[in-house]
Amino acid sequence: MLLKALLGSADKENVLQYILARKKGYASEIASFFGTKSSQITKQLEALEIGGVLVGFQIGKVRLYEFNPRYFFLSELIALLLKAREAYEPELAERLMIAKVAPRRKNKPDFLEPIIKEQTNENS
Repeated sequence: MLLKALLGSADKENVLQYILARKKGYASEIASFFGTKSSQITKQLEALEIGGVLVGFQIGKVRLYEFNPRYFFLSELIALLLKAREAYEPELAERLMIAKVAPRRKNKPDFLEPIIKEQTNENS
């Protein structure tokens, strides 16, 4: 992974890329996607939550994580992740973008959408 030196681990980059692509994620789902141990992913999710990058909430027995919309550097982080994704193997980039969840209700706002569009337009 490209951002390992900056983020401290490839697992942390994987977590961030997954949540950017899917909007939300939980440890075993992310670990399964990347073929790593759930405990490694949990460690990264907890560190990112403590750092304020992600917010987590309980749904039954599962802790679900998403980007913290109040994180000060969120737009810059998204720009960095999108730029790094351009250098990924096409198969991985494509797999990240294939959502296996039900589509959002029509016209329901998504706080990440304007940030992603802005960063995509700036990179074009």
